[in-house]
Amino acid sequence: MTTRFSLLVLAMSFACAAPSVVAAASFQSEKSFSARVLAMHNRERAAVGAPPLAWDPALATAAASYGPALAARGRLAHSPRESRPGQRENLAMGSSSHYGFEDLVGFWVEEKRHFQPGLFPHVSRTGQWKDVAHYTQMIWKGTTNVGCALHEGSDRSYLICRYSPPGNADGRPVY
Repeated sequence: MTTRFSLLVLAMSFACAAPSVVAAASFQSEKSFSARVLAMHNRERAAVGAPPLAWDPALATAAASYGPALAARGRLAHSPRESRPGQRENLAMGSSSHYGFEDLVGFWVEEKRHFQPGLFPHVSRTGQWKDVAHYTQMIWKGTTNVGCALHEGSDRSYLICRYSPPGNADGRPVY
């Protein structure tokens, strides 16, 4: 009887510990996500002589709050600017089974092939500022903080990054 009771107590303590283990794993994956996204941004910034960004948990929370709306739409559409004063937003979407968040950030980085230094919005070799806008926000010298979130929809992943102070200001220089 004592052995049975001990096994029951032991089983119950493992069951109670499971959420803590999950929470710790979730915390570690969030920490890894933020560190990796921040490193990708700062690598691009270092390449153009921009100071490194700092991770901002409030911006990450704001970004995360927009994920369900994107998933409900099933397509990319920026949140209204009045809902994010003092912030800019980069969005990316990809099939959950094919693209991780690093791939999605990589889409923004790939825009640098069209980038040419100049005054925004005249910073694209294609003549279309939208072809480089994610990249220019990533490297915008006056931006100091970033916070991002990855929202997993039913079949798509949505990456939302928020930046402060905002970049991509008309008439301002971009390297």
